[in-house]
Amino acid sequence: MRVLLVEDDQFHASYMEDVLAETLPEVTEIFHAVNGEEAENEARALAIDAVVMDLRMSTRNGIEAARTLWSERPETRILFWSNYADEAYLRGISAIVPEDSAYGYLLKTAPRDRLKLALRAVLVEGQIMVDREIHRLQRRVASPRTTLDDSEFAVLLDLALGLQDRLIAERRGMSLRTVQNRLLSLYEKLGVEDDADPDAPINKRVRALNRALVTRTLNVETLETAQRDFERWKSARS
Repeated sequence: MRVLLVEDDQFHASYMEDVLAETLPEVTEIFHAVNGEEAENEARALAIDAVVMDLRMSTRNGIEAARTLWSERPETRILFWSNYADEAYLRGISAIVPEDSAYGYLLKTAPRDRLKLALRAVLVEGQIMVDREIHRLQRRVASPRTTLDDSEFAVLLDLALGLQDRLIAERRGMSLRTVQNRLLSLYEKLGVEDDADPDAPINKRVRALNRALVTRTLNVETLETAQRDFERWKSARS
């Protein structure tokens, strides 16, 4: 088995190489890329089927790189390995993973034994494994009452890009009333209504974006990906 390690921090890269060698005797070669763009090129050239992927990188993040890898080789097994337990990352992964594909999401703070378990489960056995620590951290800030559904999250992304309601409706295939209802719902779930002060009116759209970033429902990488998706949509539309 050949593994592609996508990591821009040399300390973490060396640590992961050691754990891979120690845990998976099936691994014959380990290749290294320092960003998502390099990962796409290496995986394509080498026909890589097993990948350990950092999420936050300066040139093309892990979500975008994984989307490309899976679009070209849906059978690719990817373990995402990150310092961050953002809801935005888990949503991004869930949105792009092909049906029946194996993936995992593990924090870099996970114990070595758990990392070994995740590597074997995802890369060798083809299982899906999301670290319980990520679920635990998410439960601190999320509940059915406050978690956005997929349509609300899509509207939030477009709001964050500065799109007006009519353009959001066109892009998402919704009626204008549906978009406005989604906005009211996400305002409530993000706590925007709780901040309302009749003596000091707020811009609810801006406040919603602020709350989404504070709660890590959105992050910078998600917004960068959303902007590129929007540019592609505009090009196809024109």
